[in-house]
Amino acid sequence: MRGSVVGTAVTLAAGALLTAAMTTATASPPATATTPPAPAGARQPVLVDCLWHRTVRPGDFILACGDGNSRLTGLHWSQWGPHGATAVGVNMVNDCKPYCAAGSFHAYPVTVRLDVAKPWKKHPGVQHYTRMSLTYQKDRPEGFQQVMTYPLWD
Repeated sequence: MRGSVVGTAVTLAAGALLTAAMTTATASPPATATTPPAPAGARQPVLVDCLWHRTVRPGDFILACGDGNSRLTGLHWSQWGPHGATAVGVNMVNDCKPYCAAGSFHAYPVTVRLDVAKPWKKHPGVQHYTRMSLTYQKDRPEGFQQVMTYPLWD
């Protein structure tokens, strides 16, 4: 009995540490050195993350904020403007087998498309992207379509 309690405690602690580490990664400042200056009078839309931070051309982005089991990494942006943004990168997805804390992460190359820029409710003077589409280039997670579209936080 005691062995199973200790094993459960270790598993829960490992899951908490993984979640804390992935959440902390989102809080780090975004890399914006590659962002070209906006034309005079134009405003760059932003990408809002689950901690309500706004970023432009982030290098990574957490999709599954509650548990960190899906995140975009190695993002390289070729376009960022009022009509949309495009990047290539990798979607790291936990297979959660046999359960998420013991699962394995798998890398899936994707093309990321952001669009539908609208005023952000939290800061109406700021335009933010409200939709993200991921196009899987080859393999994709079990149960996913080749193109997955998600609403973004407002």
